[in-house]
Amino acid sequence: MLYIIGLGLGDDKDITLKGLEAVKKCSKVYMEAYTSLLSFGLSPNGLSNLENLYGRSITLADREMVEEKADEILNEAKCSDVAFLVVGDPFGATTHTDIVVRAKKLGVDVKVIHNASVMNAVGVCGLQLYHYGETVSIPFFTETWRPDSFYEKIRENRKLGLHTLCLLDIRVKEPTIESLCRGKKQYEPPRFMTVNTAIEQLLEVEEARGESVYGENTICVGFARLGSEDQKVVAGSMKQLLTVDFGPPLHCLVIVGKTHPVEEEMLEFYGL
Repeated sequence: MLYIIGLGLGDDKDITLKGLEAVKKCSKVYMEAYTSLLSFGLSPNGLSNLENLYGRSITLADREMVEEKADEILNEAKCSDVAFLVVGDPFGATTHTDIVVRAKKLGVDVKVIHNASVMNAVGVCGLQLYHYGETVSIPFFTETWRPDSFYEKIRENRKLGLHTLCLLDIRVKEPTIESLCRGKKQYEPPRFMTVNTAIEQLLEVEEARGESVYGENTICVGFARLGSEDQKVVAGSMKQLLTVDFGPPLHCLVIVGKTHPVEEEMLEFYGL
């Protein structure tokens, strides 16, 4: 059996009882380590805390292992119980859906154990979850690559009066362009996009496109470390949020659409 287990958002204790029971009976435990991270991931002894709580040795599965060597994990699951741990909910990233598809094609039984995700945890700010439109991802811009496909999706959401959740880029164990050209991989240092950088890039795209989809005075909500004891939630205009220090990662951003009076009342609690 392959168990795909959501760990929640905060720390090592956010795993569900059902998830913990599954981990304890698995002979091999992998932890996906690039689409997100728990707050414990910033601590030097974070992984050992997990291993102590779960009573199992944990193998970190980076992008290369998950996307290129998944069959090795699945072959182990043919003859023993294997756990694949995912921060948030198992289906918060397409990579995990791909693993389920590959497992089923190989005849491996799969059991999914869900948990909290950024997709529902943003509800803490009071914006109602069924008033959200399509979620977008904001990647880091480079000198030669400044994609703006998210702009059309934000535009359509705002036409309908819907809120837009922006997931911000995480770059962990990304090979450098130079190393790829040489055929020998060297990796960039980890980078996590801040709310401030996301807003700067959003405003740059708006200035270039000029369609007045949003602007400096558009109300947004910035989030940092959702689900953690020190989570930070701040509501204000884009211009105001640019001045806020949201602290360590992970960050995300919501561009607010048309609001209900109850939503507005909740947002006031988080206003600058």
